Amino acid sequence: MTICKLTIRESIGVLLTASMAAFSCAPSSAHAGGWQARSAFYRPTVIREARAEYGLNAPIPLFAGQIHQESLWKKAARSKYANGLTQFTPSTERWIKQKYPKSLGWGNSFNPKWAIRALVKYDNWLYKRIDALTDCDRFAMTLSAYNGGLGNLMKDKRLTLRLGKSPYRWWGNVEKYSRRASWAFKENRGYPRKIIYTHQRKYTDWGGRTVCL
Repeated sequence: MTICKLTIRESIGVLLTASMAAFSCAPSSAHAGGWQARSAFYRPTVIREARAEYGLNAPIPLFAGQIHQESLWKKAARSKYANGLTQFTPSTERWIKQKYPKSLGWGNSFNPKWAIRALVKYDNWLYKRIDALTDCDRFAMTLSAYNGGLGNLMKDKRLTLRLGKSPYRWWGNVEKYSRRASWAFKENRGYPRKIIYTHQRKYTDWGGRTVCL
């Protein structure tokens, strides 16, 4: 048996090296655990940005559910066309920076604070341009426009009207009609439904009002 004898100085050096290695390998609080830990880390930012844009009764659970759908709270998320926590495309990122230079001109889609603020502001910008009979229908259309573009939503509303249905109701009306490709139609129609009726429910304890529930 070989016995390794270390001086006090050497022992301290070994312990410090091991401690530093363990610290450097430890994940940040934003990335530790699953989506529950990640969402908890960003919770104060979501609440602050939502209330800044919508007031104290902001639909905070809806925005949290939307981020859940977009990236599962992963700030470095990438897809084929979009990036970051809230999955902004490069073209929409450029547009919204020009639209809101003071509040959004400084960051990018990989910066979580920028991404959360951009999502809330973009949702509000879309919401103000959509006519609907109820707040539930209006937010569903807002989510559809966030996912597939406001222009495409307006085309779907016009088609719905031509077919004798209400362009001011999403559920059972606009949601059923579109000339988009089948894959795009399926994704776009599933987007509001998943956020409102599945993911939003995970965040009802964050405060603010819920939508459609």
